[in-house]
Amino acid sequence: MTARRLVLLALLAVSGCSMLRFAYNHGDVYLRWQLGRYLDVHGAQSEELDARIASFVSWHRTNALPQYAKLLDEAGKRFERGLSQEDLVWGYDSAQAQILEGVRAGAGQIADLLDRLTAEQAAHLERKFAEDNRKFARDNLKGNEEDRRRRRAKRNIERLEEWLGELSEAQVERVRRYSERAPFADSYRDRERKRLQAELLAILRAREARTRLADWAATWERRREPAHAETVRAQRMEYFTMLLDLEKTLTPAQRDSVQARLRDLSADFRRLIRR
Repeated sequence: MTARRLVLLALLAVSGCSMLRFAYNHGDVYLRWQLGRYLDVHGAQSEELDARIASFVSWHRTNALPQYAKLLDEAGKRFERGLSQEDLVWGYDSAQAQILEGVRAGAGQIADLLDRLTAEQAAHLERKFAEDNRKFARDNLKGNEEDRRRRRAKRNIERLEEWLGELSEAQVERVRRYSERAPFADSYRDRERKRLQAELLAILRAREARTRLADWAATWERRREPAHAETVRAQRMEYFTMLLDLEKTLTPAQRDSVQARLRDLSADFRRLIRR
């Protein structure tokens, strides 16, 4: 969704991407390219979008990056003394809070521009949403449950190895058990995406973005249907259990890899703040 595209930098900040500094220093260009897919703006509107993106990037550098650096430092301390369930809940809640703060700030930056979109521009946005939904279905809803669980296990193994290095056979098997046990939320996500897209389009067509968009964008998770919320919670708890089991099996090299990754990301954020 458009408001959440504007918080891409916040997502990059917690993604562990090895190209973080490059992506952040060129974030305005990337955001402009992404938003350009959704917002068919030209002339003065295009210049205004560029200015609003620059303002958000400046806000994020000043306000969000110091918080991410602190979170990473604290995460390193918690990991060094041994992870607990409470540590994982803290990490998730802290990251979510920072991301939603960025979402609110991004929505506030772009709301006034969105209130001035024409009917044709709103229709363009609606068509782009439909394209995204077809891609989501291809990537997440195709195949039988066994295929989807296999793809999920592969994704999680790849992500963990970015932080830990190569997993042992026993560690890989533990990830596979998570994939077999954790529920799927993809069908709920598909419905949620479409509902949120429809809500956003209604806000834009009513020209109420200035008064409603920031709160709407920052509280979207609270409006989940109960079954979806419970599935997400159960999936997250299974993932936390898997991480706690894996933490007990980490080699010294794997522990060093995690700590080095946390230190490097924190240092990257602090270098970016000073630029």
